Amino acid sequence: MSKERARRRAVREAERQRAIRLNERRQARAARRRAVLGRLTPRPVRLARPGGLLARRRRAQNAVVALGFVLVQALVWLLWGSPLVSFGAVVLSLLLIPVVVTLAFDRRI
Repeated sequence: MSKERARRRAVREAERQRAIRLNERRQARAARRRAVLGRLTPRPVRLARPGGLLARRRRAQNAVVALGFVLVQALVWLLWGSPLVSFGAVVLSLLLIPVVVTLAFDRRI
């Protein structure tokens, strides 16, 4: 009986060692694949916003311009219900935004 248990234990140990070697080979192959993909894949783009004074000022100015655009469109839509007038206001606003921004904000930074 003792020889049989020793033989089964040896078989289990051999199976365990084989599984360990197989797992090590898989991990090594995965590590090589990650290394190759790491060299081939471009680095991720930075998604964080710049936090300086100029960046905050520019964001605030852009928010004011966007809010003004939306308010003008809402006012035109409320005063004149015509789709043609609303479309004309959109086109005119889009053409005048650069002029208003240039006059309102000093963008020469």
